Amino acid sequence: TCFSLENILLRETTLLVGGAAVTLQGNAYHGLLAAINPSVPEDQKIVSGIKEMMTEASFYLFNATQGRVYFGSIKILIPATWKTNTYAKPKQEQYVKADVIVAPPYWKHGHDPYTLQYGRCGEKGKYIHFTPDFLVNNGSSEIYGSSGRLFVHEWAHLQWGVFDEYDSEKPFYLSGQNQVKATRCSSELTGIYVCEKESCTQGNCVIDQGTGLLKEGCVFMHNKNQNVSSSIMYMQSLSSVSGMREIANYKTLHKMSPW
Repeated sequence: TCFSLENILLRETTLLVGGAAVTLQGNAYHGLLAAINPSVPEDQKIVSGIKEMMTEASFYLFNATQGRVYFGSIKILIPATWKTNTYAKPKQEQYVKADVIVAPPYWKHGHDPYTLQYGRCGEKGKYIHFTPDFLVNNGSSEIYGSSGRLFVHEWAHLQWGVFDEYDSEKPFYLSGQNQVKATRCSSELTGIYVCEKESCTQGNCVIDQGTGLLKEGCVFMHNKNQNVSSSIMYMQSLSSVSGMREIANYKTLHKMSPW
């Protein structure tokens, strides 16, 4: 199946009311709005970064959902202060109604992308946040993988209200055989334990005698090459992650998802 992603560039004005909503027409999402914060200096590389990210995300989402959905078109809202190019006039699009915002880093997350979620599982998020630095330099590709893969991960947060399948607060657990295991999906993912803090002796991870778990500072580092399929909501950067079967298992999402 062949498809193309339509990019519509709009210049922001101050005379708008309401906002556009994302709609699913056939198998294509339309009406997704990405808006650049007025405080962001003009840089056409940001626009190029959005286009490249969304084009890759469309193909990845199409393959991940086994051909069920993809991104058919997006709208990019350009600040009124950007003067280099000529842009179309928006109709009802507003920065405050955007699905994706490009804005300076928020202190809690720095340059890391994130989705603002207030609700429970199955409830849509507020918006996805990217910084200009991430879109232009993609300096976190070693951590998050390509920007297109990352966007699909964040889109699942935003559109379907699912959550990450890793636990920063409880990164380890004791198995039924009383063995320390890393919290991950799938449990068959391979890797090594690495200590990053002073709780380790001679660079090795140490067992806490009170909990039976590894002490703080020990992390599980995945092997780059995996033969096991994994969840997009766990670590989309892994090459073996190619499906969104876990999304289909959430019965509460059936009204919002196309399967």
